[in-house]
Amino acid sequence: MWTVADMVNHLLILPIVLPLLVGALLVLLEKAQSRWVGAVSLASVLALVWVAVQLLLQADTGAVQAYLLGNWRAPWGIALAADRLTALMLMLTSLVALASLVYALGGDDRKGLHFHALLQFQLMGLNGAFLTADLFNLFVFFEVLLAASYGLLLHGASAERLKASVHYVVFNLAGSALFLIAVSLLYALAGTLNMADLAVKLPQLGPENTALAQAAVLLLVVVFAVKAALLPLYFWLPATYAAALAPVAALFAIMTKVGVYAIARISTLMTGSSSGGSLAGLLTTVLPVLALATLVLAAIGALAAQRLRGLVAYLVVASAGTLLLAIGLGTPGTLAAGLFYVVNSTLIACLWFLLADRIAWARGGDDALRPRPLQYGWGLFGGLFFVAAVAVAGVPPLAGFFGKALLLQAAGTTALGGWVVGLVLGSSLLMMVALARAGSQLFWKPAAGSALPPLDTPPRLQHHAALFGLLGLVLACAVFAGPLQTYAQATAQQLTDRRPYLDAVLGAQPAPAAHDVRQEMRERGELK
Repeated sequence: MWTVADMVNHLLILPIVLPLLVGALLVLLEKAQSRWVGAVSLASVLALVWVAVQLLLQADTGAVQAYLLGNWRAPWGIALAADRLTALMLMLTSLVALASLVYALGGDDRKGLHFHALLQFQLMGLNGAFLTADLFNLFVFFEVLLAASYGLLLHGASAERLKASVHYVVFNLAGSALFLIAVSLLYALAGTLNMADLAVKLPQLGPENTALAQAAVLLLVVVFAVKAALLPLYFWLPATYAAALAPVAALFAIMTKVGVYAIARISTLMTGSSSGGSLAGLLTTVLPVLALATLVLAAIGALAAQRLRGLVAYLVVASAGTLLLAIGLGTPGTLAAGLFYVVNSTLIACLWFLLADRIAWARGGDDALRPRPLQYGWGLFGGLFFVAAVAVAGVPPLAGFFGKALLLQAAGTTALGGWVVGLVLGSSLLMMVALARAGSQLFWKPAAGSALPPLDTPPRLQHHAALFGLLGLVLACAVFAGPLQTYAQATAQQLTDRRPYLDAVLGAQPAPAAHDVRQEMRERGELK
């Protein structure tokens, strides 16, 4: 009989199984044109939020949880693992998904086929990527989330979206091919793809395999850099995110964090200073330099943007550069700063895409950065724009400022400290200028007699609920900056101390065999 204890034991797999089952159900409901599609999808995402909260509370105890699929021990079987970082990313994913879905229920979900099913499959891929402890299954979940994202990107098809999707698909297919090559090399060298097992075996390789091991790990980082939008592999992102529907682009805000997460996991398990062997410190030279260059070019791209959606896309690139800089520097202090920063940057990016869509709607569908009258919400959208600009630029008193301040403080003692301080502050200034320029163009009062553009749809409650819900979360990051910083520091410490993760995954014991009812019936003579 299913008990509460069984549910707790299997809680770790629910973020994967729940959207998988609900997505399959929604395919049937959408085909039948059921009016319950939106309600079922929303209930599923709310359930994912609850599961994420439970996993976050469990992870906050400091324990690393492992789940053995099929009851096969790692590294031979498929293992899932949840530590503080995993739980944080699951929480962010569920919150971004909830905001995106609520906004889409305002009408965007009906602009194409199977939006809700694709959303669920996307969540399955995202959650699986954060939970898996195995590189091959990371590849599988990457493909699941990418396949769903292809459909979501084309939702509400237009020529611009079709053009961006071709670029996006081709680029990511190339990345997937490189991923397979990298995991094949690692399996040939170490005989395993379990990340904990690789962390143990790669440092033990002989000198004759050093070059191949380094090439395989660097190839993995290249693949993850494609997802994370690291220079010079970020050029697909601005056009893709700017072309997508607002709720889709808002959901994609968490997708770049999958690449960042994967690089963080690889760098702390396999190439960190505590890993030993020829791979130790492999990323600490090149990754910070590329991250700084990404940050600077993203700020320049924001300055040159001609559309609000394009400007927001470059803000996402800048946040990825900041996060990868924190990971690349590799100290517990910079990791803690990056983890603090990822919460605010993800939520504010989601808010920005939704806000950009509302501003364009109020301007008759035009998001070009030029003066044009707004028919609705001049004060509302202007106020939201100001708060979002303060949050994303890193200006006090919001959490973006605290994240960057922590990063600068921690980076000051590293070899690149001077460059980090100068370029992070300089890029922040450029982004402030870009946002101020955009605000003056978007909210400039038109001359008397200017014609007001007609609104194609009335204002909807779902849009306002998503915007103000995200705004509340962004403000909460500042109000609860202390507890968030404490959690980030504990997470960074857990990442740099690999032993608990290795012990949890490789030391996880299979569950006791299930009670054999058929054998018991045979013993009683009830079954031959």
